[in-house]
Amino acid sequence: MSLQTWASWLDPINIVFAMLILAMFLAFLRLAKGPSLPDRVVAFDLMTVTAAGILAIDTIAIGHSVFLDAAIVLALISFLATVAFARYLERSSRDE
Repeated sequence: MSLQTWASWLDPINIVFAMLILAMFLAFLRLAKGPSLPDRVVAFDLMTVTAAGILAIDTIAIGHSVFLDAAIVLALISFLATVAFARYLERSSRDE
């Protein structure tokens, strides 16, 4: 590979994509291995927020704001699902 090819891989956008994909992979491992249900919910929340980050970085990379609305909606739904699960856990622990 030439130096120019390596330089194109070291573009900051590609580095951020690689870091977000690594974070998604590690969150998936926590989702699969998680010892308890709250651990799995937090891992799923991290995966959805990371997916929103990937959509946002893709929006920056291509220069169009097509996916930015989808990223915002995905992050909002993820936040609401996490809040709903926290309320469910609070009520179930209160009933015991």
